[in-house]
Amino acid sequence: MRIYNNDGSEAGACGNGMRCIADLLFTETGKRTLTFETKAGLINCWKGAAPLVSTVDMGLPRFAWNEIPLSEEFRDTRAIELQIGPIDAPVLHSPSVVNMGNPHAIFWVEDVTPTTSARSGRSWRTTRCFPSAPNISLAAVTSREHIVLRTWERGAGLTKACGSAACAAAVAAARLRRTGRQVTVTLPGGDLLIDWREGDDHVLMTGPVEYEYEGRFDPALFAAVGVA
Repeated sequence: MRIYNNDGSEAGACGNGMRCIADLLFTETGKRTLTFETKAGLINCWKGAAPLVSTVDMGLPRFAWNEIPLSEEFRDTRAIELQIGPIDAPVLHSPSVVNMGNPHAIFWVEDVTPTTSARSGRSWRTTRCFPSAPNISLAAVTSREHIVLRTWERGAGLTKACGSAACAAAVAAARLRRTGRQVTVTLPGGDLLIDWREGDDHVLMTGPVEYEYEGRFDPALFAAVGVA
């Protein structure tokens, strides 16, 4: 499986995309488990207990500064020393950083608003702290079991849902002891259940699937941009 953003760039991981493709193949093949080969590695999916629900194993989160990666060393990536805005009154500061197949920076806020999310994403796209543009999220923890999230996704902009960002936020919140290891993450597109599984530390994402439409790309379009 190869994943492309709407600006033509290739994504390393897309948990929601994998769940959608898995659901189509569950119906087509009758299977209940599938494994996808992606740029981020092998990803396992399985059919949920309820109709039109699927789970994807997003694998192990990575926390080391050179695995995220960052441009300079930070020993503790639960909260790195970075900020947006004036030094004496930053708008946002001390993000948690995690790699969930692609790099994520999560800022903790009291309230999540689309305007702030969009401004933050644009401000951080070109930051020198990351050798490649990260996904930027604003996260508000409303309880030990619930996070509200807005994400500026690289290659896509302000998005209605980002599965890897939901996983990154859930893991980062648990590392900071803001939540437990099982949380519901609410995004504009709906809710995702994230389980940072004890025992092997894999991150499981479960959520609904809804059929929208189908179409077919002309192979000539891929040839024009050098995609095999």
